[in-house]
Amino acid sequence: QVQLQASGGGLAQAGGSLRLSCAASGSTLDPYAIGWSRQAPGKEREWVSCISAGDGTRYADSVKGRFTISRDKPKNTVYLQMNFLKTEDTAVYSCAAARSSVSTSNPLMYIYWGQGTLVTVSS
Repeated sequence: QVQLQASGGGLAQAGGSLRLSCAASGSTLDPYAIGWSRQAPGKEREWVSCISAGDGTRYADSVKGRFTISRDKPKNTVYLQMNFLKTEDTAVYSCAAARSSVSTSNPLMYIYWGQGTLVTVSS
C-alpha cells in the first residue's frame, strides 16, 4: 500500500514559481509511474504530467515548457516544478501512483491518490 502526501501549494503571482512535492510512505515509488493532475473550481479534473518508473516524462500541452516533473528516489518523492505560472493554473493539485510503470494520462490507471494541495495564482 502506498500513501501519498502532496505539499508545496500556496499563493504565487503570475509569472512566478512554485514547487510541489509528492512524498510517499509505506512503499517505494520506484516501480510506479507517478502523475499529477489538477482540478479548478467548477471544472473537471485535468491531467498535468507524469513520470514513468524509468523517468520518462509527459506533459499536458497547457503546461509544456513551463512545468517539470522529476523523481528523487532516495527521498521517495516526486516533484512538480511550476514556472511562469498563469492565473489559469489555479487549482487543487493531486499526485497519484499508477498501476503500471508506464506513464499514462488515463485517470483510471491511477490506484493510489494523495490529498491535494491548493495552488492559487494571482494576476
